Amino acid sequence: MCLQKREVGWCETLGIYIEVTLSEYNLPLVNKVNEVLCTKLGGTTINSSYVCRTFFIFRRFIMNKKLFETLQERGYIYQMTNEEEVRKLLNGKPIVAYAGFDPTADSLHIGHCLPLIMAKYLQDAGHKIIVVLGGATAMIGDPSGRSDMRKMVSNDFVDKNRPGLEKAIGKFLKLDGDNPALIVNNADWYKGYDYIDFMRDIGVHFNVNKMLACDAYKNRLENGGLTFFEMGYMLMQAYDFVYLNRKYGCRLEFGGSDQWANILAGADLGRKLSIMEGKDAETFQAFTNVLLLNADGVKMGKTEKGAVWVDKNKFSPYDFYQYFYNCDDRDVEKLLKILTYLPLDKIAEIMKGDIREAKRIMAYEITKLVHGEDEAKLALETAQKLFGSQQNIDNAPSYELIGFNGEISITELCEKAKVVATRSEARRAIEQGGLSLNNNKVTNVNYIVTNKDFVDNALLIKKGKKTFMKVVLK
Repeated sequence: MCLQKREVGWCETLGIYIEVTLSEYNLPLVNKVNEVLCTKLGGTTINSSYVCRTFFIFRRFIMNKKLFETLQERGYIYQMTNEEEVRKLLNGKPIVAYAGFDPTADSLHIGHCLPLIMAKYLQDAGHKIIVVLGGATAMIGDPSGRSDMRKMVSNDFVDKNRPGLEKAIGKFLKLDGDNPALIVNNADWYKGYDYIDFMRDIGVHFNVNKMLACDAYKNRLENGGLTFFEMGYMLMQAYDFVYLNRKYGCRLEFGGSDQWANILAGADLGRKLSIMEGKDAETFQAFTNVLLLNADGVKMGKTEKGAVWVDKNKFSPYDFYQYFYNCDDRDVEKLLKILTYLPLDKIAEIMKGDIREAKRIMAYEITKLVHGEDEAKLALETAQKLFGSQQNIDNAPSYELIGFNGEISITELCEKAKVVATRSEARRAIEQGGLSLNNNKVTNVNYIVTNKDFVDNALLIKKGKKTFMKVVLK
């Protein structure tokens, strides 16, 4: 028999999982796999009622064979502890791998997406993913790349932020069902770990001169030096890898390249301890992904409205769509490769066409990945209506003006509605002829908005050609 489209099952005799999707794998290949399975069962027919028991990913059988190459071809991988060992782990049998995030906010921003997208590739290939929320490490704050010490956070911030973070992580990874990602808090394994014991067990393996030589600490050293408090961050993140290996058998850590010093410290610590214990020193491996940089080498993810969050209540799907649509033409192909799951041959085809259409596809696919298809369609439709000949502001991004007393300066309103970051910026936009109110250009920097400017309790502010904001009276 042939496995049918989306037929899923578990074969007890072989002890493996099967999932076949004909849209991803061609029919001859599916038939070949079915033939192999039947042969292993001694010619036994694979019966749907027998094999259908639970869900998992068929990529373990096929995709795993080229997972490393897939990540490399799409431009994710940047640094590795040992290329051959990392390739073996990614392309081999399922392992446990982890990535960590310090829960300093109640959501994640677009810069966090790359490790999570890579985690999705690993999870789909059958690998077990652990996401570490750094409840302990965030209490110190990572000094990497900083020119000053991070702000101290309260003890209960992890509990407050965890629901929002889990929701954000769930946009990329399965958190239930079969092979779910495991979310843990590293504060749990530091409770009761005596400071002196920790320093004797872990601190003894770190050379301060080597730590200070890390590029990650360059800015701090140039601006007054590191505190002993901050230097403890690397020790703690390094120990996370060791703990996860001992408890869950974790063998691979991955994350952004700005975390390379901390990630490498974890692999090195694991090797040192393994050698002392007479174990395989190659157990601990790691790799990093490229950072989300634009063509000029500047980090992406910042706007006049702040960070590009994946939470639609912090950054609307429309603004999210527009952020990516307005990116530099030089960044389109790279963003299609690293922030969408479109096949590479499809991306190559898209890039042969009109760049504006490529940007529309790119912005739509990234918005769909983060916010879902419905929100992506609405964002696309809103953009088309706002920028089309028949302007319609029904679904435009909006700001609720509460407590309006009948008049407000145009510069103050622009600042409140986050059309601009400051009133000075609003004045400059007016002086340069780049600000309009209800499609009428504003020429007076002292213009006062009154009730007559509102139509059906709403007005539209436009800055430049791409920024719209509907202001609604409440």
